[in-house]
Amino acid sequence: MEFAEGSGYFTFNFIFEGDCALEIIQTSYGIVLKDVSDFSPVHIFECGQAFRWNWDGTGYVGIAGDRVIRVSYDDGNVLLENASIEDYDSFWKRYFDMDRDYSQVKDALSSDSLLKRAMEYGWGIRILNQDPWEALISFIVSANNNIPRIKKIIESLASNFGRRVEWGGRNFYTFPRPADLAGAPIELLMACGCGYRAEYIKKTAEMVCSGEIRLEQVAQLPYRDAHKALMACPGVGPKVADCILLFSMGKTEAFPVDVWIRKVMQHFYPESGDTSRGVKEFAWQRFGHLAGFAQQYLFYYARECMD
Repeated sequence: MEFAEGSGYFTFNFIFEGDCALEIIQTSYGIVLKDVSDFSPVHIFECGQAFRWNWDGTGYVGIAGDRVIRVSYDDGNVLLENASIEDYDSFWKRYFDMDRDYSQVKDALSSDSLLKRAMEYGWGIRILNQDPWEALISFIVSANNNIPRIKKIIESLASNFGRRVEWGGRNFYTFPRPADLAGAPIELLMACGCGYRAEYIKKTAEMVCSGEIRLEQVAQLPYRDAHKALMACPGVGPKVADCILLFSMGKTEAFPVDVWIRKVMQHFYPESGDTSRGVKEFAWQRFGHLAGFAQQYLFYYARECMD
């Protein structure tokens, strides 16, 4: 149930979910989500799940699809600049996983005292629902790479093959379509910094264009089947597949494991073992279908405790 009233400068919208109402105020510069719990732009955008959001001194500016916004937080209120209530209802609500009650996630995981501390530290983390195609290519780029370089490569791909979107006197670029990358010369992909991943990107784009892999169908499969299907794409190993499943397909049992997460788990849970498979099995046994949330809280917390 929802209703809106108001005129002129402000529009008030109340969206009821269960017994809770989220008040949204439309202003001339964007929308304000009032009294939002479990939402911190710093936590959301600095936990390794997305690569197109950057701090500009006021908030995090990024592009998703063809929408550019700035996200900031002040005393419980979330400001989405350059967004309307209609944008929120049709896109940003799902993108920021706003239908999920994160207090229930935390309650379910709080019996683990270490994880409880991690959740208190990264209290505002939300798992984004990103575009599966963009996630597929972005996490192929991420393999054996660091975040600054990943961001640079993705922006280069977007500026060379995407469409320009202007906002705030700046140019942004949409993520390239599958056909854009399938038809790109390998040399140009390599010039974007992709290196050996250029062939993986081109071949994967060709597979998507031909229908050899249909991401919308993969998203509907059970976790293990979806994981296997994604690994048919060049450059997609177990960790990359888990990232795609967790950050774009809603598979919250996915627990991405790389060298860093393996070190984190060995530090906090020595009994998890020293292999990626062993760590994942341990996470499933300990955290169940919420393993993906646990991974994000631990990833963020460990940077403070282990750096």
